[in-house]
Amino acid sequence: QVQLVESGGGLVHAGDSLRLSCVASGRTFTKYAMAWFRQPPGKEREFIAGIRWSDGNTYYTDSLKGRFTISRDSAKNTMYLQMNSLKPEDTALYYCAATSTGRPRPDTPFGSWGRGTQVTVSS
Repeated sequence: QVQLVESGGGLVHAGDSLRLSCVASGRTFTKYAMAWFRQPPGKEREFIAGIRWSDGNTYYTDSLKGRFTISRDSAKNTMYLQMNSLKPEDTALYYCAATSTGRPRPDTPFGSWGRGTQVTVSS
């Protein structure tokens, strides 16, 4: 089973940048793709972006593409989310997830999840 731990969240001002990290451990050979999700207070979980581990192929939610960038460091077994020009509406609990299917899409059945890291953007 893949263990996921997010970090890098915090309190920032509108317009600032932040980089989130997600370290994977355990049965990582079954992790063929990973993704970032977020869940604002009182709202449903939203897909942000996914990345295929083998070649780094990415998939983004159109509304966030350009401001958010997903990447990975295979040697460190770590996935990143670079967030620029942050807005108050970006305030949410950010999760990383993993799947053995190799498909980093919004409708992929991700089986492993981290506990989340809080991002708060003030105006």
